[in-house]
Amino acid sequence: MGEQVVTEQIQRKLEEVNATVQQHLAGVQDHINFTMQQAYFKCAYGCFDRRHTQEAISNCVENCSVPVLAANNIFESEMAKFQGMLNRSLRVCQDKFEAANLQKLKSDATRELESCVNRSIDDSLRVLPHVVDQIKSTLKIN
Repeated sequence: MGEQVVTEQIQRKLEEVNATVQQHLAGVQDHINFTMQQAYFKCAYGCFDRRHTQEAISNCVENCSVPVLAANNIFESEMAKFQGMLNRSLRVCQDKFEAANLQKLKSDATRELESCVNRSIDDSLRVLPHVVDQIKSTLKIN
């Protein structure tokens, strides 16, 4: 019964992390999805000229997409690093929990798991604003 309660608490904590991440990233996603996409479509629209060959038009449109694709790659890369960091710290908590269970320290293990997960998540949330700032800096978002 205790493990189920802890699992539910951990799940709620991870949902809080997701909501916090979404909140911090809203401005970056808005910039990529609207500002940069709008610039892409304006650029691509300018590529369609009857005097150009189909190949020239395709090359022009492809060149217009480069900034958006680069921004998405930067965003996804930084978020993958953040997710990886969080996953590694949670795996450490899980390993400690499993080791304590092997030693028959079940009640202590459950409390320690919850405490470890809370510390890992809190540490990750302290890093999140710096990750967002890094993304904004790289993408030159004010």
